[in-house]
Amino acid sequence: MLDTPIARIENLRVEFETKDGPVVGVEDVSFSVNAGETVCIVGESGSGKSVSSLSLMRLVEYGGGTIAGGRLIFDRKEGGEIDLAKTDQSLMRTIRGNEIGMIFQEPMTALNPVFTVGRQLTEGLRVHRGMSRAQARARALDLLKEVRIPEAERRLDQYPHELSGGMRQRVVIAMALACAPRLLIADEPTTALDVTIQAEILALIDRLKRETGTAVVFITHDMAVVAQMADRVVVMFRGNKVEEGTVEQIFEAPAHDYTKVLLAAVPKLGEMRGKSWPEPMKLLGSDKHEIKPIVGSDDLLLRVKGLTTRFAVTGGFFRRTVANVHAVEDVSFTLNKGRTLSLVGESGCGKSTAGRSILRLVEPIAGEVVLDGTDIMALAPGALRRARVDMQMVFQDPFASLNPQMKLAAQVAEPMRNYGLVNRSEMDDRVAMLFDRVELPRSFLRRFPHELSGGQRQRVAIARALALNPKLIVADEAVSALDVSVQAQVLNLMLELQADLGLGYLFISHDMAVVERVSHDVGVMYLGRIVERGPRAAVFENPQHPYTQALMKAVPIADLRRRKTEKDLNFKPIPSPIHPVGYEPGPSVYKEVDPGHFVLTSESGY
Repeated sequence: MLDTPIARIENLRVEFETKDGPVVGVEDVSFSVNAGETVCIVGESGSGKSVSSLSLMRLVEYGGGTIAGGRLIFDRKEGGEIDLAKTDQSLMRTIRGNEIGMIFQEPMTALNPVFTVGRQLTEGLRVHRGMSRAQARARALDLLKEVRIPEAERRLDQYPHELSGGMRQRVVIAMALACAPRLLIADEPTTALDVTIQAEILALIDRLKRETGTAVVFITHDMAVVAQMADRVVVMFRGNKVEEGTVEQIFEAPAHDYTKVLLAAVPKLGEMRGKSWPEPMKLLGSDKHEIKPIVGSDDLLLRVKGLTTRFAVTGGFFRRTVANVHAVEDVSFTLNKGRTLSLVGESGCGKSTAGRSILRLVEPIAGEVVLDGTDIMALAPGALRRARVDMQMVFQDPFASLNPQMKLAAQVAEPMRNYGLVNRSEMDDRVAMLFDRVELPRSFLRRFPHELSGGQRQRVAIARALALNPKLIVADEAVSALDVSVQAQVLNLMLELQADLGLGYLFISHDMAVVERVSHDVGVMYLGRIVERGPRAAVFENPQHPYTQALMKAVPIADLRRRKTEKDLNFKPIPSPIHPVGYEPGPSVYKEVDPGHFVLTSESGY
């Protein structure tokens, strides 16, 4: 590792102009990053981590911020050191993407929905590297293979909405790496990724850093990722740096109280061993009343049987169906009132599609879904709309699921207004109560989504889902974009609401430690099928299916002594879920290995 800093941030101060006057996003932050070094910046959402990185890219101005003080020194390949804070935007356009690459947090907003993946990947190569269209396409194909996207050739001609969240994030990573930048800023690059892909992307960034001497600024809230990746750690809190040190110092001898809180809030795989029911996180400094473990009830809330969802792949001049994506294949399970069933698996395994199919946001081709005695599949559109009062969804990307043009109070009130459940005077009180419930200040009622951090936006989405007092909430990666302390608070909030209101949760996630913390039952999905299902303790402590075992092995652990090496991450590529028209896989056949613990047998139509 060289001791020459590629970038130095000195006394950075960033201010944002709001209706209520100027707000300081970053007060006084200084740190440097050397060639071949990874500096992890950790802290809560709203602490100024992303603002610091957007300042380095000089993108903060486009979000309404101004760099009010400080210097941003960057050592260019040719031309020596320059102060990015004073550089004009035309030179910044040359530096951005070419010398400083950035991986953004929300892949759906980082990609342009009207251009194909191939067009977006090749754009930087053609602008900065002067490649021909054919050369750029060949390089783009290599990049997609490097970030392990299946069927890379086909993906180049697809649009972002045709890919799963995890795949979109891998495209964004490939775009950032395209021009082999000197400095790579990774803003929560693995939040939307499942554990196996996350482990491989981390290994990929680590390998690039070693081979090319790229400096990496890695912004994350996941302390397990920090333990895996960091050389040095900068801890931020409310716009200030509160602690900086080597990764060993931060993990083994944290000095600041906030760092201690942050480390205490990390759910660790194996913590729930020997416990029968989900339990809330114990947060330091939290004076809230203790929530009892949630036992749930024996009353059936949801029964899903033989659920199958396929998407047509069209082609040719007449856009005929030439193949089908078998997204969900013969999925069956039950969920009782006041209990949580988690579906886990890699991106593209069908877990989000299963959640949407149950709510009929995506129309399944077969199967039955019965919610509290109502056959959801048999409902006509009008009756389905009325039934949706009982089933709500919290989506993965809160920025995409909230309306950017509506104030937050109006968005949380909208479901109640749509269904005419409460009158005008009660509505304001109920919205304010929901904001209190999800621990957001009432001053946020007048704000718009872009004025909030990712974690705060997700709480608004949860408040909106609760507005109608539903019986079932499908939480699709609801906490994957949140930092650890906020994630712990939101999980505790969800468990508290479950205890108080008897909610049933279908919790879709790739984060095994979170799943272990909140679940009563777990279903592991692979290629559209549930390959293993049973009580949490049985699946986590005695995994039987080879895929479940591989998934457990890939989980990053917030412990320096258990860092993964690249040879630990030996995953088989996932076969394609696309099959020709007329292909009919066999039914799912299960073997009961323990009471209630089922494993898919090999004779199921694979």
